[in-house]
Amino acid sequence: MNRRARTAALTAATAMALSAALAAPATAAGPVAAPGGHDATKRAVRAAVADGVPGVTVTVRQGLGTWAATAGVGDLETDKPRSARDHYRIASITKTFVATVVLQLEAEGELSLDDTVEEWLPGAVRGNGHDGRRITIRQLLNHTSGIFDYLRDSGFQQKYMTADGFMKHRFDQTEPEDLLAIAMRNEPYSKPGEKFTYSNTNYILAARVIEKATGSDDYGDEIDRRIIEPLHLTSTSVPTTRVTLPRPSSRAYSKLAETDTGPTYDVTELNPRLAYGSGQMVSSSADLTRFYSALLGGGLLPPEQLKKMRTTVESSRETNRYGLGLVDRKLGCGVHVWGHDGGISGSNSDAVTTKNGRHSLAVNFNGDWSGSTDAIIEAEFCGDR
Repeated sequence: MNRRARTAALTAATAMALSAALAAPATAAGPVAAPGGHDATKRAVRAAVADGVPGVTVTVRQGLGTWAATAGVGDLETDKPRSARDHYRIASITKTFVATVVLQLEAEGELSLDDTVEEWLPGAVRGNGHDGRRITIRQLLNHTSGIFDYLRDSGFQQKYMTADGFMKHRFDQTEPEDLLAIAMRNEPYSKPGEKFTYSNTNYILAARVIEKATGSDDYGDEIDRRIIEPLHLTSTSVPTTRVTLPRPSSRAYSKLAETDTGPTYDVTELNPRLAYGSGQMVSSSADLTRFYSALLGGGLLPPEQLKKMRTTVESSRETNRYGLGLVDRKLGCGVHVWGHDGGISGSNSDAVTTKNGRHSLAVNFNGDWSGSTDAIIEAEFCGDR
């Protein structure tokens, strides 16, 4: 039984529900790299809870030291505080892991970023103007493929993103082909290579390419073997159909609506297979800072592939540019950080690091309707200067 299978077989356990009471940040974990240098970050963490986020957990890695803080609660019913060791769903941060494996395969000569989707997945991208013969792997990874985002399909949204639909279908079993079929029912956003348009479908396909190139039954096995195990990311996994989170963890909450008003739903348990390679993974703030530090520090990719990963295109945000599963974010003070954010029902996360990987931050909110991870990142890298 491989590591992933053992992880999936563990007895599930999650904490129970949450209260909006503001708790003072608690520091934890190892030596502080810059004593007294996180005051602005502490204030931003407290502000997020004051703004309505149930709870926050953040970890900073700087040099050989780490620092962590929490605020708010992890359970609205028991007022149990959040933990610096919480596991949580990282959603689209998964994309950086997937892109890293694809680039490792390129470095090994198993594929080329200029290969077409059709070469690896014949017939998978066809219909309503989609044509996998004209789309490259690189265009999947930097979201210039033009492929429709299955999450934007009105039927999918009604089924999984409304309160009634989510509660009825949160444990549905789906296959990647089901998600691709949803995307193909819609017209593409643009011609391949014409412009950036974020699409989760791109990373469903990228995960499938990994499977074809390696012969693995599941792309997650390659993430385990190539990233999780070598970096000893003991809180990170690619769950298959496990609907609960490993311990320790907090409950996850959502309004299941486009507004921040109305009832709050506990959405902790869900089938992550609905996101597949676009957002299936679980991790912790400490593991994410270790991952991004290793990645940007050159520990996972040869220089040529890391350079390709950091080659960016214009994105939908003026201050951001998108590489291959990696965002270059220019902060208000002019500092550039590299990483990715991720949102899924009940969880809002962000993980970034400096270009050399020496200063990293990962943060999670266990509510998806308010607060700003941007403010916490700005505070850490630009505050108290």
